[in-house]
Amino acid sequence: MYIKSDAVISNSSVAFGTSGARGLVTQFTPDVCAAFTHAFIDVTKNLFDFEALALAIDNRPSSYAMAMACAAACEQAGVKPIYYGVIPTPALAYSAMQDNIPCIMITGSHIPFDRNGLKFYRPDGEITKADEREIIAAQAEFTELNELPELSAESRACDQYVARYTSLFESTLLAGKRIGIYEHSSAGRDLYTQLFESLGAEVLSLERSDKFVPIDTEAVSDEDKTKARVWSAEHKFDAIFSTDGDGDRPLVADEQGDWLRGDILGLLAAEALEIEALAIPVSCNTAVEQSNKFKHVSRTRIGSPYVIAEFEALATDFSAIAGFEANGGFLLGSDVVINGQVLKALPTRDAVLPAIMLMALAKNSSISYLVTELPKRFTASDRIKNFSTERSHAILSQGKQTPGALLTDLGFVNAELNNVDTTDGLRMSLNDGRIVHLRPSGNAPELRCYAEADNVADAQYCVDLALHKLQTLSQS
Repeated sequence: MYIKSDAVISNSSVAFGTSGARGLVTQFTPDVCAAFTHAFIDVTKNLFDFEALALAIDNRPSSYAMAMACAAACEQAGVKPIYYGVIPTPALAYSAMQDNIPCIMITGSHIPFDRNGLKFYRPDGEITKADEREIIAAQAEFTELNELPELSAESRACDQYVARYTSLFESTLLAGKRIGIYEHSSAGRDLYTQLFESLGAEVLSLERSDKFVPIDTEAVSDEDKTKARVWSAEHKFDAIFSTDGDGDRPLVADEQGDWLRGDILGLLAAEALEIEALAIPVSCNTAVEQSNKFKHVSRTRIGSPYVIAEFEALATDFSAIAGFEANGGFLLGSDVVINGQVLKALPTRDAVLPAIMLMALAKNSSISYLVTELPKRFTASDRIKNFSTERSHAILSQGKQTPGALLTDLGFVNAELNNVDTTDGLRMSLNDGRIVHLRPSGNAPELRCYAEADNVADAQYCVDLALHKLQTLSQS
């Protein structure tokens, strides 16, 4: 008996967020995974010719079974599945782009292990929001999955990803540098040591975990902040490198063990790459513009599809294009030349490129020195977990009508509004230079708060105050 993908997807409660389809593990049944795979293949075949589709997973307990279901759906559709095992999302995307085939990454990124997701890539890069709508609406017919194939992993994608970066530099690029790799359960933990050692660094692996660790590079825990400072003091590191669960968002600490905000990392990496024009989400630090290091900066909605969509507009006037997000993911929107060699565009979030470029920039100084040379603007962010999306939207809807009243409710008494930006969520700029930005997560039932100020303490205070008041409001 045939079933249709749109009916299965609509009944699954799995939905697209800022980056891929996300849901509870229990919602990703074999037939739901198959429905998304069939719909993706149908939509993509309208634009590209291909006979194979690449698959990879993160280290979540549920990811392998989901990959088996996606592979079975590929076989049903007459498409050969190529399985690369546990590798970073950008490694999968890069390899598939070189082979001119689509791919699916099974990952929930940083969200808890009881949830998971699917990220889809066409042969030319991430799918668009229009592609997402077409996948949901597609009526691909398929039969229920009765058997799931065992998968054997190939290593080629991982090898290509490492060579992408090591081929650009001499093996002494990071000579004399000590780098700690906070491995936890990152999908790229088996390749990072090899990569940085190939560039001359002395590398020490830190805290590998057999259990999945949901690292959120945008809301680093106090525990991980303390760990980094202790590690740096003990081992005299020049840097600590880590990523989120699927290896597309970097987490980099300086020689003092202080984690860099993702947008500051992106700013410095873009400078090292001599980028002309940037596309960045509205939540990024305004130091990007104030630094005067780029010819043009475009602000977009939050989410890599929006950043990527802006690349096409920028390509008309600029040749070196990139983007990054407040969570650190760096997207290379055009080919660039490094040491006389071409680094091909990779229009999806990548954790390795910004880390290498930052360390190269700090070769004769330190990471903290580079940061102190930037405009003195500081950001902080955090979120309330298990905060219903409906409640978040209700608060923002009211706030957009009366932002001054919302500021008062959030504890910012007598604060004067300078500007309100509703590009994505509600971003309120105050006359004293502080910024408070509220936005529901696109991946989970969470309400995020971003803040910016002229010093670290004020930025963190704004986040803590707003989230505390929001918790109180939600319970009243």
